[in-house]
Amino acid sequence: MSFKLLRAATLALAFVTAPVMANEDTVKAMEEYLDFVDYGGATIFPEQIPKEDWKRFYVIDARDEDQYAKEHIPGAVNIEWRQVLAKRGSIPKDKPVLIYCNTGSLSAQAGFALRIAGYDNLRILQGGFAEWKAKGGLDAAAKITGQAKH
Repeated sequence: MSFKLLRAATLALAFVTAPVMANEDTVKAMEEYLDFVDYGGATIFPEQIPKEDWKRFYVIDARDEDQYAKEHIPGAVNIEWRQVLAKRGSIPKDKPVLIYCNTGSLSAQAGFALRIAGYDNLRILQGGFAEWKAKGGLDAAAKITGQAKH
């Protein structure tokens, strides 16, 4: 990652996480990041993942421990959204990574941080766990992609 992009990403992240008045450097950094990132390139809907492909993903549940303990996507590991950078050493760069929270907003922030840290293999589950559950979880993915057994 170039120094200019790293600087832009760092300043952009500081802007997102700190409720302060934006200065010109921060605005410029965000513009540089937005010019760099693909539109929609990091989001995916649950039904876009065929049932058998879920096992290829390293799935991160970015919710808190209590929510994870109650229910989660099978195979997901729990790394609270605020901890993804601190625990990035355990997150692979050589396989697809899927991150989710309840609705997608906190996982989007965690995903933003990870993408700035160099994770280009990351996808955010659009709509989060709520959307995944509402669409029937893994069984819905199989039906939507035409792979359900009749």
